[in-house]
Amino acid sequence: MDDDFDVRGLHEQLSEERGAKGEAFDQRIALFTAVLATLAAVTSFLGGHTQNEALLHKNEAVLIKAQASDAWGYYQAEDLKRHIAQMEVDLAPPGVDAARMATQRADIARYKARGAALKREATALDARSAAADSDSDEALRPHTKLALAVTAIQVAIALASITALTGRRWLLWVAGTAALVGALLAGMAWF
Repeated sequence: MDDDFDVRGLHEQLSEERGAKGEAFDQRIALFTAVLATLAAVTSFLGGHTQNEALLHKNEAVLIKAQASDAWGYYQAEDLKRHIAQMEVDLAPPGVDAARMATQRADIARYKARGAALKREATALDARSAAADSDSDEALRPHTKLALAVTAIQVAIALASITALTGRRWLLWVAGTAALVGALLAGMAWF
């Protein structure tokens, strides 16, 4: 009963029609597609790596910026205390206890010194945050080209698959061109 009815798939029919020459062509396409898939996987990994590195630097920039913001807040508090102490000295009526005025002047000097140190710290933290932000931008720079490269390589894989199914050899040239564009974009991402 099984001998009476034979259902063949389109791929089998096309392979038989093309014969050994077509089979060798299909093998070359399969090898070409495997190489492209490997190139796409590596390029995709590199693109993901650039995103992760950029995110790490951006998180560092945000963390340092928060520390700088805290330092600026402490600086403003110290400067406000210095200003209030200075006003007490400047507005003190004649005959105020000299010891109290000496204490106020000592507080003014202490607030001024602490404020200067906090200002230096806040400024340094702002600079570190800006540097980390710049590192983030630099790490992300190749990502767009890598994403476009993966897209071009995926197009090449699709075109190679269509070539294998249809036997249209000219499509392989288009696939090769797309693969070349993808490889060039991947190379350009680092330069």
